[in-house]
Amino acid sequence: MKIALISENSQAAKNGIIHEALTSVAEPFGHEVFNYGMYTAEDDAQLTYVMNGLLTGILLNSKAADFVVTGCGTGMGSMLACNSMPGVFCGLVIDPTDAFLFNRINDGNAISMPYAKGFGWAAELNLQDCYRKLFEEEGGLGYPEERAEIMAKNRGVLSGLKDVTCQDMMTVLKNIDQDLLKSAVAGEKFEEYFYPNSQDDEISGYLRSL
Repeated sequence: MKIALISENSQAAKNGIIHEALTSVAEPFGHEVFNYGMYTAEDDAQLTYVMNGLLTGILLNSKAADFVVTGCGTGMGSMLACNSMPGVFCGLVIDPTDAFLFNRINDGNAISMPYAKGFGWAAELNLQDCYRKLFEEEGGLGYPEERAEIMAKNRGVLSGLKDVTCQDMMTVLKNIDQDLLKSAVAGEKFEEYFYPNSQDDEISGYLRSL
């Protein structure tokens, strides 16, 4: 699985801590991690939590990533922005129990975490434990397991609802504020990571045209 990490400007200084915690857990399970930044608070390309959501939509709809790990000060803003995108199902993960239940019940494709609120001593250990619960087993196994079938049915209903209430990603890209879009894909490593991994030529072509 290709996992994308996205950090926004208010918490960019913690990108290294988050990236190290994520790779230390995900890579032994056979996953690849792509760090889309921000890498430092002084990066030329500044990402807001709104841009986190837009970038998450681009990465998941193009299949350049299979899963996105993002966040902000409380995790709330990035979660809301992510869930405004077509095809994105983002959960708020604060502790390992959240991660375990999100993976088992919701089987989504993105999480948002708080990187300011409650981010204190040994925070990196909580990150590692959360990532372990997310990636150590396949998603959608249910909790309790005997409810797995009904939970899978509900996920299908939710997916169908989102298909009706959200426009497709190309429509989003063409109609969104183009300066906002350009800023969201202006990261130092975006071209290096995105274009070789994207499986959607239309999305890739449109972003190249910018």
